[in-house]
Amino acid sequence: MRLVAKWLLSALALLAVTYVYSGVQVSSFTSALIAAAVIGLLNMVVRPVLLILTLPVTIVTLGLFLFVINALLFWSASGLLAGFHVNGFIAALIGSLIYSLLGLVIESALGGLFAKR
Repeated sequence: MRLVAKWLLSALALLAVTYVYSGVQVSSFTSALIAAAVIGLLNMVVRPVLLILTLPVTIVTLGLFLFVINALLFWSASGLLAGFHVNGFIAALIGSLIYSLLGLVIESALGGLFAKR
């Protein structure tokens, strides 16, 4: 139940990014659902590999390179999907920052909502 709720809220967050920032476009809620799933899969499968490969750069930049990794994954998801478009790397950076902040809000809300009592 928690996974489905997070997926739906992540799709809504992706739609919210499109309303807040014009560099990211999503054509429909269905496209947002698919994009949220693809972003989640990329973060689950590709991100750990990129983190290990770029560990020296991440250490030298005091973790700021993680923003670049997040932007690249966000941008690559838009390249894989037809209904989700990002207008370049800077748009991906800004869009991924907004999406990540909304993701933190979702995680904190779901943590309180589905907390074991």
